[in-house]
Amino acid sequence: MQLTVKLIQLLPFQTGEGKNGPWKKQDIIVETDSQYPKKICISIWGDKINQAVLVLGATLNISFDVESREYNGKWYTDVKAWKIESTGEQQTTPPYEETDIIQPSEADEDLPF
Repeated sequence: MQLTVKLIQLLPFQTGEGKNGPWKKQDIIVETDSQYPKKICISIWGDKINQAVLVLGATLNISFDVESREYNGKWYTDVKAWKIESTGEQQTTPPYEETDIIQPSEADEDLPF
């Protein structure tokens, strides 16, 4: 499967030691560009991690697989990228305008919570 998405968040880089040796993983949060945008957490493993294309606000073409597995009667689903390419587009403005920030008013100060 393939998506064109905007990178909105980089989660902490993870490393560890498994029975097959050392591993590294980078999780990213991306957002689709549609009428109803969706946020998706995508995992990138091992040598597929390319920090040069993982720039906040960048538009990426991501090829990925979806995999589910069962553990103790519950099902877990992973979205694993196997190819990530930059489209060359990058958002140059912040994801929100200063006027979008809601300022508290005096009427809000007497709320019971």
